[in-house]
Amino acid sequence: MSDLPPPNLAPVEVLVCVKCLREAEMPENGVRPGTALHAEIAKHKMPANVTLKAVECLSNCSSGCSVAVRGGDKRWTYVYGNFIEGRDAQLVVDGITKYAATADGLVPWRERSDHFRKNCIARIPPQEF
Repeated sequence: MSDLPPPNLAPVEVLVCVKCLREAEMPENGVRPGTALHAEIAKHKMPANVTLKAVECLSNCSSGCSVAVRGGDKRWTYVYGNFIEGRDAQLVVDGITKYAATADGLVPWRERSDHFRKNCIARIPPQEF
C-alpha cells in the first residue's frame, strides 16, 4: 500500500499551537499543554496527505489548546479549541482524518464529533471560493 495521498486530495496541514497554557501558570514539569498535545498527536498515524506542524501561537488563549486545519486552495480552513493534552490526541486525529478525506474540507455535520461541532472557533473560506 502506498503512502502517497489520493491524486484528487490536496495536502492537509494540521497546525497545533505549542505555546498554549490554557490561561494557566506554567506546569511544574515546564511542558506547556499545547506542546504536550502536539507530541501526543505526533504519536498517531495520520493519512498520507496530512502534515503535522507546531506553530508558536494561534492567538486563541482563552479557548484552551487550539488546532487549525487547512489544505489547498479549495478547502475550507478551520480553527478548533478547548483540546486537553493527555485526553484529546485521538479525537484530533479522527477529526483531521475525516477532513483530509474531503475535497473541500466540509465534513458533514453528523459525521463530526461533538467536540468538533461545539468548539469551532473559526471557519475560513477557501481561496478559490
